Amino acid sequence: MGIFDAIRSQFIEVIEWLDDSGNTLVYRFPVQGQEIKNGAQLTVRESQAAVFVHQGQIADVFGPGLHTVDGGNTPILTKLSAWMHGFNSPFKAEVYFVSTKQFTDLKWGTSNPIMMRDTDFGMVRLRAFGIYSIRVSDPQAFIKEIAGTNAHFVTEDIEGQLKRTLVSGFSDGLAESKIAALDLASNYDELGKFTRGKLADDFKAYGLDLTKFVIENISLPAEVEAAMDKRTSMGVIGDVGRYAQFQAADAMRDAAQNTGGGGAATGAGLGAGFAIGNAMAGAMSNAMNQSEGESGGATKTACPKCGAANLANAKFCNECGAKMETTAQTVPCAKCGAQVQSGSKFCNECGTKVE
Repeated sequence: MGIFDAIRSQFIEVIEWLDDSGNTLVYRFPVQGQEIKNGAQLTVRESQAAVFVHQGQIADVFGPGLHTVDGGNTPILTKLSAWMHGFNSPFKAEVYFVSTKQFTDLKWGTSNPIMMRDTDFGMVRLRAFGIYSIRVSDPQAFIKEIAGTNAHFVTEDIEGQLKRTLVSGFSDGLAESKIAALDLASNYDELGKFTRGKLADDFKAYGLDLTKFVIENISLPAEVEAAMDKRTSMGVIGDVGRYAQFQAADAMRDAAQNTGGGGAATGAGLGAGFAIGNAMAGAMSNAMNQSEGESGGATKTACPKCGAANLANAKFCNECGAKMETTAQTVPCAKCGAQVQSGSKFCNECGTKVE
């Protein structure tokens, strides 16, 4: 090898980027004095792109592969003034490696509730969250619009802007869909795809591609969820009267099984069960009596023996079988004229003393 070849070999450099961070979008390769020698070896791996910037202007973009940086395979770089001095004169340029892989599991969520008009609940406030994925689709546009001259640009540097864009697009898409709040859970996929398509142009302006938009949950306010729970519970209970009977039976069973507290505890439990049962029986009896009164309107007469209520024209008691006829004599009240049973001291109508 001659002296000429030896001098030339000293200028050959290797330019490459091994990304082990997992969240780096742009990495500026550290070049001493920003001087790159003619014939430098550039290695661009899969899911990478190398962007050369000369004097603030993007000169060329290299895709995956092994490239020799010279005038032969870089038509744009050949127009730069640095090449006029020949192979052994360095040219000044910055090399930016852009990761074009898919960045997944990025999180989004609503910081404030979304106001929505719902057919079932009227005006409601909704909160939502989920994940999304992005990929750099245009390295040149991404550096121009977002990364700039940042030597190390990571996903956290742009997540704030992307989240606000996503929430804005999602809110607009949710309002346009007019899906009822109770039907949102069955439309997560459709709503996610609709929102992704709606935001495609916004992300494209950044040199990005929104590859995935997933809605994990859309939630209603706590008070609305509580009302929904009560409504669901009533639907499950069904017949309230039968449910009360079931509750009373459960209370009596639990009291019978509760032997740890002694007789007092058992008695208290049974008392509570009987109280519930009596209350139910009373309510049912009142309802039956009211129903009978409304349907027939007949006058009732008490049995002289057991006191059970019977129809006024009944000849025998329907409870004990005693004869309903009575020989009791009545006299009119001197004040109000009401019939008072003979032997009474006071009128049971107006309270006047009977003489």
